[in-house]
Amino acid sequence: MPLIILTGYPTSGKTHRAEQLRSYFTTKLSALPPTGSAPPRVHYISDHTLSIQRSVYNLESKDAHERSNNASEKDARASIYAAVKRALSPKDVVILDGANYIKGWRYQLYCEAKAVRSTHCVVHVGTPVEQARGINEERLQRREKESAGEGEETGDVKEEERPYEKECWENLVFRYEEPNAFTRWDSPLFTVLWDDATPPCDEIWEALIGSDGGKKVVRPNAATVMKAASSEDYLYELDRTTQTILNQILDWAKDHPGEGGGLLDFDEGLLVELPSNPIGLPALQRLRRQFISLNRQNAVPVKRIRESFTAFLNQSFEAM
Repeated sequence: MPLIILTGYPTSGKTHRAEQLRSYFTTKLSALPPTGSAPPRVHYISDHTLSIQRSVYNLESKDAHERSNNASEKDARASIYAAVKRALSPKDVVILDGANYIKGWRYQLYCEAKAVRSTHCVVHVGTPVEQARGINEERLQRREKESAGEGEETGDVKEEERPYEKECWENLVFRYEEPNAFTRWDSPLFTVLWDDATPPCDEIWEALIGSDGGKKVVRPNAATVMKAASSEDYLYELDRTTQTILNQILDWAKDHPGEGGGLLDFDEGLLVELPSNPIGLPALQRLRRQFISLNRQNAVPVKRIRESFTAFLNQSFEAM
C-alpha cells in the first residue's frame, strides 16, 4: 500500500493535513472486509514523532563544520529514512509529514516505495509564502510574550507547534524545491490550498489503492515501458551512462587528491555535490550497483538516466 509524502513551506499546515489524511485512511481501511490476516495499518511519521527538534534545521546555531555539511539535517533525515524503510510494506499505509523540501530526498523515498512494489504520491500543501511566514511570526511573538511573562501560560507547547527561528525559516523557504508533476518521483501530485477544507482524500485513495480497496499497483513504468527487444539496449545505456558519470567523478578526485566537497557540472544543468569527506571507488561502485538494481526494469527513460543518477548521487552523498 502507499507511501504518502507531504511537502510544503515550513508552518504551512502540513501536520494538520497529515492528521486529516491519517483519519481518512484509518476509517477507510477499517471498513475493508476482513482477509483473515492482520488488518492494514496507518503509520504516521514526522519529525515530532521521532523526537527531532526543529532546531536541527537552524544552521545559525551550529559551528562552522556543521554548517558546511548540514550535519544535523543529515542525521535527522537518516532517522526519518530508517523509520520509513521499517514501516513500508505491501499492505500498510505510510504518511510522511514534513517539509521534504529536497527533490533528491523525495526521489530516494520514491525508490524505497518502488523497491517494495508499493504505490506512492506527493501531497503539496500550497500555502502562500506570506501566509506561512505570518504563522511562524505569530508563534515567535507568542513565545516572546510567554518568556517575558506577558502572555497567557499555555503549558508545554508541542514540537510541531513551535516556531522556527526567523533566519532558519527564511533559509528553508529559500532552499525549498517545489514538486513537479512531470517527474516520476513527484507524481501523482495532489495540491491542497490554504482554503481547502480537506485534502482530496477520495482522489488520493482512488489513485493509490483503488475503488475496490484492493492493493492497486499503478503501472510502475507507464511513461517508460520499452519493448522487450530493447531491454538489452536499455541495460547497456544504464550501465554506460552511470559508469561515465562515475569516471568523471574519479577524474576529479585524481586532480584533487584528499579533497572533498567539490561541485561537478555535468552540463544540461546537472550538478553533483561531493561529500565533505573524500569518497573512494568502492563506495561509488556500491552506489552505482544500487541505482542499477533499482532501475534495471526500464524504470526511467534512457534520456533521463543522467538526471536520475545525478539526483540519486546527490541524495546519497548528502546522507553520508
